[in-house]
Amino acid sequence: MISNGSVFKLGFFSPVNSTNRYLGIWYNNISAFTVVWVANRQKPLNDSSGVLTISEDGNLVVLNGQKEILWSSNVNNSVANSSAQLLDLGNLVLKDSTTGTILWESFKHPSHTLLPEMKISANERTGEKVQLTSWKSLSDPSIGSFTAGISCQSLTQAFIWRDDRPYYRFGPWNGQEFIGIPRYPLFHDKLNVVQNQDGTTYLISSLFVHSSHTVLTTQGNIEVRLWDSEKEVWEVEWKALLSVCDVYGTCGAFGSCNSMSSPICSCLEGFEPKNTEEWNRQNWTSGCERRTPLQCGRVNTSGKADKMDGFLKVDKMKVPDFVEWSAAQEDDYCRQQCLQNCSYTKGDVRKIVTIIVIIGTIFISIIAYLLWRGMAKHKARRKKAKGMIMINREAHKKFPSEDMLEDNLNQVKLQELPLFDFVKLASATNNFHESNKLGQGGFGPVYRGKLSNVQEIAIKRLSKSSGQGLEEFMNEVVVISKLQHRNLVRLLGCCVEGEERMLIYEYMPNKSLDAILFDSPKEILLDWRKRFNIIEGIGRGLLYLHRDSRLRIIHRDLKASNILLDKDLNPKISDFGMARIFRSNEDQANTNRVVGTYGCMSPEYAMEGRFSEKSDVFSFGVLLLEILSGRRNSSFYHDEQSMSLLEHAWKLWKADSIVALIDPMIFEQCYEMEILRCIHVGLLCVQEFAKNRPTACTIISMLKSEIVDLPHPEKPAFTKRQIGLDLESSKPGQRKSSVNNVTITMIQGR
Repeated sequence: MISNGSVFKLGFFSPVNSTNRYLGIWYNNISAFTVVWVANRQKPLNDSSGVLTISEDGNLVVLNGQKEILWSSNVNNSVANSSAQLLDLGNLVLKDSTTGTILWESFKHPSHTLLPEMKISANERTGEKVQLTSWKSLSDPSIGSFTAGISCQSLTQAFIWRDDRPYYRFGPWNGQEFIGIPRYPLFHDKLNVVQNQDGTTYLISSLFVHSSHTVLTTQGNIEVRLWDSEKEVWEVEWKALLSVCDVYGTCGAFGSCNSMSSPICSCLEGFEPKNTEEWNRQNWTSGCERRTPLQCGRVNTSGKADKMDGFLKVDKMKVPDFVEWSAAQEDDYCRQQCLQNCSYTKGDVRKIVTIIVIIGTIFISIIAYLLWRGMAKHKARRKKAKGMIMINREAHKKFPSEDMLEDNLNQVKLQELPLFDFVKLASATNNFHESNKLGQGGFGPVYRGKLSNVQEIAIKRLSKSSGQGLEEFMNEVVVISKLQHRNLVRLLGCCVEGEERMLIYEYMPNKSLDAILFDSPKEILLDWRKRFNIIEGIGRGLLYLHRDSRLRIIHRDLKASNILLDKDLNPKISDFGMARIFRSNEDQANTNRVVGTYGCMSPEYAMEGRFSEKSDVFSFGVLLLEILSGRRNSSFYHDEQSMSLLEHAWKLWKADSIVALIDPMIFEQCYEMEILRCIHVGLLCVQEFAKNRPTACTIISMLKSEIVDLPHPEKPAFTKRQIGLDLESSKPGQRKSSVNNVTITMIQGR
């Protein structure tokens, strides 16, 4: 069945990697097969015998080959002369053919997708709700763990629930918007909450963009997607959860979450972890408790005024679930109301306090005043840390750079970094003994050390004979001091004494990815699930560098030896000495000094000195194919002929034999489709022309199968023909590379 305007189609379909069949609605005029509604979610057909018909009692029903009802519209007061129609809005309606009255409609029984003009609703009195429910997986549209809808308890809020427990909340509705999310132009003045006479509250969207929808993903995120007709992909315009800090209650009561910090959770000032043991295990849900009980407006026995309760101003916090709304007042009035409301709760010795919230009018400025005691004492304890180094513009003038430093310092206000004492570092490494040496990079040797507090560290010591120098040292400090992400290595500090230049990092017990991936005895540690976790982690780190951090960073030297692995084999991108900071209006840059590693550099960078986000994407593609095949790109030989891994992969792809590329160590039939999809993504990343390569954001969506249909890859870079031409046109003697991917390639570009 096709709608009158040929916008939507109703029919039977099978999800990806599934033979089950379902009745569903999908876009008719969009190339990417996108299902927006499913009828028999819980009872699929196992063959092609299913039919949709109107039963004798006037209901829509799905029947299998044995005429058993798998799904029904289940209208109690149906009529015999009913008819069904699919509207151009994507709404399937069952109506009385005589009067035209709508008896049932799919818009009131949605699955995982909210279409324009669809309404989400809730009635606290009757318990009736219209909500989105996620698919269990991309191959299984049955009801998953996540639900999205509105709640009218206290103030009206929108929620995502996971197994009936809050997972994400949008904050209360203030009459114009949900105050817990940043204002977004696409939504502004497009959402409204209304209540009818029977007590039903509706969330209504007046947003009507052709070929757009909002979806609750299998991972529990809300995404607004718009169809890009030129690229023929769904572009994610907005998503609810951007980091783990957006997950409800990640840090517990009186905890503050910052995804840019490590660890991400900390207690508000005046509070401490309620369960230190759990916090040490990075389970912060127990939250924090006060160090000192509240006086609740009463002067203590000594009568000293400085012992009274005070206030701490905390911004960018969401309003509590059951806050009581009142008209905005002056700050002093709010403080008095807060103090007067402090009381004991029955059966609980803890004291509670109402949180007064002032909602600003500019960019959702939410200010919560949280009571705590002893602010004067706390301030006295906050002494400026000794041994700190501030790297500023004047310091950098000693180390000029045509590529990065001068431009970067105009836009980066550096933070202070702890300055480590050389003597302590020498002691921590047994005077930089060879037995503590972890490896050798272009920067110099890397040592393992142990500080007096038993903390293990990794120390990169600048070598006088290094191909890199002070410029790269300063650049790494500039870049990584501003970055914090779970998939980036954490810089603990630096040492600058005399001619010594050292960087101190968190220690990674499993060393680098190449040390395991290309080592036959150790490779067994990397099964498919661990490799996919590494691939996804590197992708997320790259997305953070390119789009989600406070700066836009091009790494320029992404390779297996620069991916470190923690104790759980989680990946951390390292070595930012060659990184470049892009301005917000920059898409690419040029350099006469090409740095990187042979086999990992994109063709436009290696041969012309042009680099961009797509240069890193190329390197990621090479790395992806190495992880999937277990072979290095730069030392790959096949059939006694020199052939790059990229060329070998392309040859297998063209011959429809790409399964042969998979590392036998990870090949299992149940993982084959997932691995082949990753190979497909890898080939898209290493395409010869940068414009054809996907962005980091698109890569993540492809890996998670959020983009179901992948485009066909074009020829990779560095085929035999291309390599031959490149070698003829480039100057001799200006390439420096290594088979083991450790040393730094430095090329004078054309």
